[in-house]
Amino acid sequence: MKILLVEDSRTVTQLMTARLSSYGHEVVHAENGKVAIEKFEATSPDLVLMDIEMPVMNGFQSTNEIRELETQKQWAWTPIIFLTSSDTVNNLVTAIESGGDDFMSKYTPEPVLNAKMKAMGRIASLRHKLSIANEKLQSLADHDGLTGLLNRRSLDLKVSQFWLDAIANVNAFSVLMIDIDYFKKYNDQYGHQAGDHCLQNVAKALESAVSNGNSSGITKCAFVARYGGEEFAVVIPGAPKEAVIQLSQSIIDVVRNLLIPNEASVEGAKVTISIGGAHVERALGDVENVFRLADSHLYQAKKDGRNRMVVT
Repeated sequence: MKILLVEDSRTVTQLMTARLSSYGHEVVHAENGKVAIEKFEATSPDLVLMDIEMPVMNGFQSTNEIRELETQKQWAWTPIIFLTSSDTVNNLVTAIESGGDDFMSKYTPEPVLNAKMKAMGRIASLRHKLSIANEKLQSLADHDGLTGLLNRRSLDLKVSQFWLDAIANVNAFSVLMIDIDYFKKYNDQYGHQAGDHCLQNVAKALESAVSNGNSSGITKCAFVARYGGEEFAVVIPGAPKEAVIQLSQSIIDVVRNLLIPNEASVEGAKVTISIGGAHVERALGDVENVFRLADSHLYQAKKDGRNRMVVT
């Protein structure tokens, strides 16, 4: 485990560090409660051993602030054990009320200390497994199950954030709406399993094109999402119009070059896409207006024969 030892006494610090290190734990030291908060945020320990009486900030105050920090940052709970020379009932009650989980003597016998660290190690292992499980659940909630792209919910959240940033910083903002041409006919002819594979391959191609667009003026904030069905959206904050047009053509080319057969298409019997794009030099008003304009341009691109883009 990584243990944050908060103790102002050099003698106690040396003793506890030696004992804990002998069990194989990594010890990070803080000399008072204020430094403890800084090191807690910087090192993400598995356990905090907190002295009570210290200069600058005592252990109770420091623990309160650590718990507030965990809440604000939405971090997982970290066990905090108070170290004390006086295990009074009053200290125990105050320790629990301030957010602590246990307390023990600074000079607790070796077998007791070792046993407590083994118990804390089990908790640290469980916290790690829970963290991994939560990350997987969050990923499932944020991403489309078929393509792995951001889903519509995540798209809406990120768009709102980037649009507000663009307004605040007087930045440009662009949206590309993308539709796979003749996809219903593709499904009818090749089957839904082939349709799923087609969507997956197109999604990968879109991500690759957007990622490669960084070298031509597309910011790293740009992202792709599955909008619904065979439709995708690319959101591009802060890029010049010329870069957006260049990216749109790259996307059309990279999907066409996948050479996915589609006998239902009049465009060389291959899967192609149509793009409608909207670019504003200065973000103002409602972002829905940008999406509506991009959608109308997508309709125009399809009306004009598909396998093309209309971006203004």
